[in-house]
Formats: sequence, structure tokens, C-alpha cells
Amino acid sequence: MDEAGKGAVLGPMVVAAVCCHTEDECSRLGMRDSKTLSPARREELFALVERHFITAVVIMTPPEIDRCLEETTINVCLARAHAAVIQELRPEKAFVDAVDVIAARHAETMRRFMDWDCTIISEHKADRSYPVVGAASIVAKVIRDREIEGLRRQYGDFGSGYPADPATREYLEQYMREHRSPPPFARKTWKTVTGYLNSLQQRELNEF
Repeated sequence: MDEAGKGAVLGPMVVAAVCCHTEDECSRLGMRDSKTLSPARREELFALVERHFITAVVIMTPPEIDRCLEETTINVCLARAHAAVIQELRPEKAFVDAVDVIAARHAETMRRFMDWDCTIISEHKADRSYPVVGAASIVAKVIRDREIEGLRRQYGDFGSGYPADPATREYLEQYMREHRSPPPFARKTWKTVTGYLNSLQQRELNEF
């Protein structure tokens, strides 16, 4: 299991899992961390994953992420999503790229949302260590990229959707200045959004 879009302020977060019989199956097909691959190569490997393996995907929209964060932390939200894809595939052993600073704690949090008992290998940077997790990272990244492309066609170019991207920050600031609210595909609980809103409200108070 792996995810894409955890830290983004715009667009969904995608959690994906890939199920195989042995790790060698993914290794032979050249599966590895999606961050090390070009978009074209990711698409090629994504097609291979769809052809050879069973997958499960959870797409969390910005409103769903915001609702989850009203109750708990982003790490628990992700543990719940990771548990959901395990429940769908029901493997004997699951490898997950841990999001908690304490990798073992991420596995324990996942178990709270599961009724399926399997061995969970929870490690940091598992997408680099295990080809099957690399395959999951490819699935998550390709699906999120496609979701982002659909949003761009609807709302215009907003960059990558991550707060560190100047194009994303510029788009957000301009949109919120014009509409006095975040775009509908923004995570309204993110500090980037709340910071712009507070700044905008303060500016209007000063003008008044």
C-alpha cells in the first residue's frame, strides 16, 4: 500500500494497494518508487499492474479529508484508508509505507479499523524497499495525476496542488481574492487556505 497527495492543498488523496503472490512478480516487471519514474514510464507500469495484479483504490476528496480532520489527524485518516484497501484485498501479509513517525504505531492504528487479521509490515520509505509497494505508489500517483488533470480542465492551471508550488499558491490567492472563498477542490482545513482567508479578512477590515 501507498498513497499520493497526502500533503497537497488542492485535489484528492489517493490510497492504492496491489496484491501479488510473491514479491518477485513485481520486481521482474520493474516496479519501483513512482517518484523515481517519468510520467510516461509510470503510465507504462500502471498498465502492467492492471494487466497482472488485483488492485484496490480509495480516493479521498478534499471535503472527505476535511470531515475526517474534524474528528482526528491526517495519519489516522490514512490508517483508516489503508485498512480499507486491506479489507478489500484480504491478503496474508501487507506491506505499507508508514506515515506515522513511529512505523509500528501506524500498523497498530490500521488494525483498529480492520476485521481481517494479517501480518502488517509497516516501514518508512517502503516504496523504495519493496517492489510491491513501489507498484502501489505507481497506481496511486497515476490515478491522482488523472484526477488533477480533470480538475485543471475544469478550473484552469493551478500547478501541482502542493503548498510549496508557487503556481499553486498564486492560483489560491487569486481565486480567494476574487471569490472570497477557497476553490471547491481545496482542503479547507489546510493552513495554506486558512492563512489566506485570515489575511484576506484582515485586509478587508483594514480597508473598512
